[in-house]
Amino acid sequence: MRVGEGLQTDGTTDPQARRAPAATRTPDPPGLPLGLDPAGGLAALRGLLARPLASYHLLISSAGLLLLIGLTMVFSATSVKDYAEGGDASASLVKQTIFAVVGIVVFWACQRLPARTFRALGRPVLGLAVVLLLLLNLLVVLDSLFRIDSIGPLRAHLLWLYLGPIQVQPAELAKFALALWGAHVLVRKGAALGWWKELATPLFPVVGLLFVLVGYNDLGSMLCLLALVVGLLWAAGVRLRVFAALSAVGLLGIGLLVAAASLGAGSGSRDADNYRLTRLTSFVDPPDPAKCFENACYQIVQARNAIEHGGWFGVGLGKSSLKFGWLPEAHNDFIFAIIAEELGVVGCTVVLVLFAVLAYTGLRIARRVEDPFRRLAAAGVTAWLVGQAVINIGGVVGVLPLTGVPLPFISDGGSALVVTLAAVGMLASFARAEPDAARALHARPPARWVRLLWAPLPPLPGGRRRPASPPADRGSVPRSRGRREDDQAAARGARPSRTRAGTGSERRR
Repeated sequence: MRVGEGLQTDGTTDPQARRAPAATRTPDPPGLPLGLDPAGGLAALRGLLARPLASYHLLISSAGLLLLIGLTMVFSATSVKDYAEGGDASASLVKQTIFAVVGIVVFWACQRLPARTFRALGRPVLGLAVVLLLLLNLLVVLDSLFRIDSIGPLRAHLLWLYLGPIQVQPAELAKFALALWGAHVLVRKGAALGWWKELATPLFPVVGLLFVLVGYNDLGSMLCLLALVVGLLWAAGVRLRVFAALSAVGLLGIGLLVAAASLGAGSGSRDADNYRLTRLTSFVDPPDPAKCFENACYQIVQARNAIEHGGWFGVGLGKSSLKFGWLPEAHNDFIFAIIAEELGVVGCTVVLVLFAVLAYTGLRIARRVEDPFRRLAAAGVTAWLVGQAVINIGGVVGVLPLTGVPLPFISDGGSALVVTLAAVGMLASFARAEPDAARALHARPPARWVRLLWAPLPPLPGGRRRPASPPADRGSVPRSRGRREDDQAAARGARPSRTRAGTGSERRR
């Protein structure tokens, strides 16, 4: 460009003068708004996921949002009933908030614990869970056979064990205990997991005992334990034929537990129809919805009515009509139907996306950590939480049989919420122990008061190493390490010529 060409009278450069001719310019891609680039968005997402503490932040965000949604929906599903019965619309919300605060404290404590502490806690927590399950089943049997409903301060009702004013659900504690103890046992087995004898002792007998103690009263929780065991064995690299054998044994056990409902297992009784079998047959061969007031399909029909009533965007938060006594257990097992009615498909999608993020984060932690115990425990806990959510949501929408398990983080229930937050705290501890996360935290450690109030620094990968001290003065170089005087020393790592003859391929034989 010649001097003065393309300059305006005020001395600035004319933008049109610098543009290429229209015939030679590449046209802008049509249909894309300014600033929206799919490739750039994916690159930005990869950059966020590549950050050292991405797993920790994803875990905290997804679990925290699910907890917040749960408190909101518990209040929405119970406020009218609580006001009508006791005059206090926030009674259930206050109770659930107390359990949430306790769970957050347990979460804070668990994320501060190292892996060796979780391994040490596995056996005592499992023993406590087995004792509580034995007490629960004993009291249930005494009540059904001899009408003895309590022994001193101990009292049982279906899935709950009452220790005076304290209400505990032992099946929830058994899930967390099996994740800790099972991961510890599989890590100790190591490469011997390929032998049936090593798997049969002591893992399978303990798992079978838990299945019987839990499944006698709660078939849904037993299925959650089954998902947890499958997650542990899958992360441990067990052969597929072991999974096939476990599937056959699991189907046989589920059939026996379904038949046990005729003898009083769960909420069944000897003089009533087998409710577990009725739920299964109703799923396989749905009856006429007009007759569902007389059999076990009433809940699923009402749940579908709630989903249909909600539509795409819902009727509005707190405006559900099915929660006014039409949908049993609307605040617990069927709270997802209330979400569908009040928040519509959009609200259900948000909940499903948050559970998908939780599943991705748990598997990401299991893949990135170096410690085998952390890897197995993270995979087991992720399989448990996500499997329970799938069982609950699948039963509510009608794609799976009803089993009566709560929705993690969202359903009303104190024991389940506290144990779930404890498991998330353990995952948070493992997320901070990822190699990249540990290096980043040690490179720029937070303030001491932050570490005291939140979480200490995780161990560096491979253990801490002391900085190498400078070599001491050893005098002259020994003759064996001296450089050759002819300045023809071989390069570092090169081997001197051997006296053996033959080509390289012959020598490698």
